[in-house]
Amino acid sequence: MRHLGRHGVLSMNVISQMSELTEVRQVAAHLAKTAEFDTGARYVDYQAGDKKAEYGLAGLVAAGLGVGVAKKAGLLAAAALFFKKGAGLIVAALAGAAAWFRKFLKRKDV
Repeated sequence: MRHLGRHGVLSMNVISQMSELTEVRQVAAHLAKTAEFDTGARYVDYQAGDKKAEYGLAGLVAAGLGVGVAKKAGLLAAAALFFKKGAGLIVAALAGAAAWFRKFLKRKDV
């Protein structure tokens, strides 16, 4: 859950087991209604001259959705694994290329 304020964002996470998802959704809905900023710090209390975030509301929502989808799909773990294995392949390819160049340069024409 995210609550926008005049000076930032309040982000709350509820952690539980999947078997308790129905109950967690009910509790989260109640929690969302009780969490609020002090008067003057709420999003609706914006005043001309307040500093604005460059990414805007749409960017905040898109970033939250993107990270959430990536976590659910396991994309972050897959990307980390790819780069870990990819680095090994790059090092192996460079070592192979270096060995080929050494062999090529040591050849003698007969």
